[in-house]
Amino acid sequence: MKKAGTGKKVVLAMSGGVDSSAAAALLKEDGYEVVGCFMRLGSEDPDEIADGYDNLHAQACDPAKPQAAKKHKQGCCSVNDAADARLVAATLDIPFYVVNFRKDFGRIMDYFVAEYNAGRTPNPCVRCNDWLKFGKLHAYAQSIDADYVATGHYAQTDLSDPANPRLLRGVDTSKDQSYVLFGSPREQLAQMLLPIGHLEKSETRQIAEAHNLPVFNKPDSQEICFVPDNDYAKLVERRTEGGFSPGSILDADGNEVGQHDGHQHFTLGQRRGVGVALGYPIYVVDKDPQTNTITVGQKDDLMSTGCTAGQTNWLVDPPLDWLDCQAKVRYNSEPVPARVRTYTDENGADALEIRFADPVEAVTPGQAVVCYGKIGGPLEQTVLGGGWIDEVIRD
Repeated sequence: MKKAGTGKKVVLAMSGGVDSSAAAALLKEDGYEVVGCFMRLGSEDPDEIADGYDNLHAQACDPAKPQAAKKHKQGCCSVNDAADARLVAATLDIPFYVVNFRKDFGRIMDYFVAEYNAGRTPNPCVRCNDWLKFGKLHAYAQSIDADYVATGHYAQTDLSDPANPRLLRGVDTSKDQSYVLFGSPREQLAQMLLPIGHLEKSETRQIAEAHNLPVFNKPDSQEICFVPDNDYAKLVERRTEGGFSPGSILDADGNEVGQHDGHQHFTLGQRRGVGVALGYPIYVVDKDPQTNTITVGQKDDLMSTGCTAGQTNWLVDPPLDWLDCQAKVRYNSEPVPARVRTYTDENGADALEIRFADPVEAVTPGQAVVCYGKIGGPLEQTVLGGGWIDEVIRD
């Protein structure tokens, strides 16, 4: 029986983790000609680089003697992760290449720093998918005449109708990553493969173990890859000319109640580490980079009835009038009932407006808002589109 991938070439983004490794095994089983690619984005830790290249050298000298990469910081795309990815490729007998995107990745770090300095909270993982995995890597795939680009994301593509491909939520809702893929160009969906989107995480690990892949029990990455110590503010300050400036902490009435070391240290909804006590639970409810102030208030002050967003990307025809949907305003939240409409903003750019059925907490400028089909509708699991939150609506 002819396999689904027979005669088709696919470039697979391999991170050295269990998800992309299991994806490689499944694609090969389906008959695809798999080309593994590790995107070298750049660690600045010299010890990690030395350890990683020692391990790569050892594998090259004695590939019959598998060895897991040395312990490294949790993140992704490090040299040690490259060693793990190379070992998986060797185990599966697929070609493996390291593509150097360090220069291109500088754009993501610049964006990250600029957003924090502008008082917004960035999402570099979404941008990485848009600009690199389904941007630069897609171009690389075309250059070697590959038919598809694949990743180990927990999301699904429905390619049953070639003229109308769809992006769907992953079956494992606790791991669903369709949110971070909303910016994928609509015209590229037909060339996108997501081999593990129909699996639970436990099944993915079982597949990796069944194929004797040494990363089957490797912990998931939890940190931003270029902030391996999880101290994002330190990185932002280091890359900000002049560093941070101290400013005032205000209460909801505009009274000064304390001082801070830079508004970049805070995000909307933050409760711990604010540095002041008012006798009741307080949260960061606003930031103003122009005055270098943050405002604290109570939980009710965080509730929003809607938001507007720019830099939109639609994977279906954009709704010209109000459309019932579900809206997701951050990666680790569930979609909530809402309605959406598109419009043209004052600069002539495409934008969208969301209105939530019930108020939502800590809607944050700089994050993405992603729309799915309405609950109970035929597109309930389908990503409709989304954009980057500009303004929060509080009635």
